[in-house]
Amino acid sequence: MENFIREILRVIDKKDARDIVVLDVAEVSNLTSYFIIATANSEPHMEALRDAVLELLEKNNLPVIYYDKGRGYDWMVIDGGHFIVHLFSEKGRDFYSLEDLWLNAKRYTVEELL
Repeated sequence: MENFIREILRVIDKKDARDIVVLDVAEVSNLTSYFIIATANSEPHMEALRDAVLELLEKNNLPVIYYDKGRGYDWMVIDGGHFIVHLFSEKGRDFYSLEDLWLNAKRYTVEELL
């Protein structure tokens, strides 16, 4: 597991993201290598998590291909190329069930990686 994945986990865990999961999708997808999935407890919390990840990436000169800039989402994405951070509201996480779409991916909890 790359160090920057652990750094992202530390940042969002420190900001109280819930149900943090990392999916290693490198073997089952040519889209990216890792999904980092977390649940926010409110819209401002989701924005704070997004901003904290973006700040970390900028500070470490890591590229950001795309990120959701708006408000009022149940799902925000930060695409770093080699990884994609998915931030959900509780409702969005239940509705999209992203983990269920990638059952063949290796799954790690934040406790296993930190």
